[in-house]
Amino acid sequence: QVQLVESGGGLVQPGGSLRLSCAASGFTFSSYAMTWYRQAPGKARELVAGITGAGGRTNYADSVKGRFTISRDKAKSTVYLQMNSLKPEDTAVYYCNEPRSGSWGQGTQVTVSS
Repeated sequence: QVQLVESGGGLVQPGGSLRLSCAASGFTFSSYAMTWYRQAPGKARELVAGITGAGGRTNYADSVKGRFTISRDKAKSTVYLQMNSLKPEDTAVYYCNEPRSGSWGQGTQVTVSS
């Protein structure tokens, strides 16, 4: 079955950077789109970024455009989220998602605070 395992979260100061990783298994990774979502305390889960199977197209929430970059490595079956210029409002649990199967990872906490 599909398994998604996120890593790379942590505590970072405003203006800092983090790179999240999502290791995928159980399906043909290069064939399917992948997405990152986040959920802040008391708020609904929201789409942060998405990338097509071949990696040729990406999309971003307006709130992260120009600061976050989604990418994927076919050889490692891993999708990444590079987060730069982090703000306190980026604090959330970040989840990896495979839309076709509806599978989710366990989430990784990102906290932006001084």
